[in-house]
Amino acid sequence: MAYDLIERRVIIMSTVNVNFRLDSDVKQLMEKTCDELGLSMSAAFTIFAKKVAREKRIPFELAVDPFYSPTNLAHLQRAVSALNSGKGVEHELIDVD
Repeated sequence: MAYDLIERRVIIMSTVNVNFRLDSDVKQLMEKTCDELGLSMSAAFTIFAKKVAREKRIPFELAVDPFYSPTNLAHLQRAVSALNSGKGVEHELIDVD
């Protein structure tokens, strides 16, 4: 009679606590979303951290809102100055789909 021996090993990784500040509204929304997904916030952050470590990048696109670009802010400042000096033109807002 032959026997297959199966050796099971459990690798236990050490863990550390990480503390950071998070807006309370964002935290509440994240807790709700994680709960709906059946995850703890700790598990969600661990998934994020492992993906960053594995891919050596943030796993989603980061972009600056073009509304706050120096060019647009200068344009807005000129428009405000024109309005304040009485040179502005009032018109209805136009929704573009």
